[in-house]
Amino acid sequence: MAKPKGEGGAAQTPEEFAREELRRRREAAGLTQAALGERIFATGSYVGQMEGGQRRLRPEIAVLIDRELGTGDYFYRLAKAFKSRYVEYFAAAAELETRATAMYEYGSSLVLGLLQTEDYARAVIRGGNPTAPEEYVESLVASRMERQRLLDDPVTPELWFVLHEAVLRTQVGGPAVMDAQLRHIAARVRDNRIVVQVVPFSVGAQGTLGSLVSIMQFVDAPDVVYTEGPRVGHLIDYPALVQRHWKLYDLARAAALAPAASLALIGSVAEEYAKCAQT
Repeated sequence: MAKPKGEGGAAQTPEEFAREELRRRREAAGLTQAALGERIFATGSYVGQMEGGQRRLRPEIAVLIDRELGTGDYFYRLAKAFKSRYVEYFAAAAELETRATAMYEYGSSLVLGLLQTEDYARAVIRGGNPTAPEEYVESLVASRMERQRLLDDPVTPELWFVLHEAVLRTQVGGPAVMDAQLRHIAARVRDNRIVVQVVPFSVGAQGTLGSLVSIMQFVDAPDVVYTEGPRVGHLIDYPALVQRHWKLYDLARAAALAPAASLALIGSVAEEYAKCAQT
């Protein structure tokens, strides 16, 4: 089947078609981006980002758009047709990652997905899905490894990670897996591809943001925050809340060890795991 044609006659992807349809039908309804945003409990900039391709058309938002534009379930069906290799609650954040120019992440107990080795990722995913079929687990592992292609570019996005010391001490997959995982992080730091700081246990409650926080920056769109808990994720773009997360992130960086001292601690803990693996 031929791809639909855009206004210029070029073949369109399904996502491009949906974006153009959203703009066309919004304008036909006599609504500005701001007016539609108000009706779907979002901002005009959010609608603009959906129409411009910076934001994914999500099913829960598509339902509201259909209601306000009188389009039945048209946009909902379009949104459901977009397949993602990621779990539903993370799919929109994964798409934003590919457009980010800088990402600042915090992890409280597990190594963050962009830094995980294959064996570590497999142990984490299996731990959360103890009865899942092997092919399901392997598909999620493959998706996570594919996501790490973001690091193939030597410059963009800029990546800064703050890890609580609990991340280093929580043994996932056994000592050998942890040894390899921490050495992998250290290698990325030494390659000057990422910055990593560790918040030590000794600072107490300082520098604690939650389980996972990612702040993403873009060339042509406002900052977005992604937070995640067990099988749930939230994207936050309200400026006041984004600024609040920036303040918390800065507090975490202030409480953390300097990058050089953090690298030394990561190496020291890796040595401990290596000795455990040998015995």
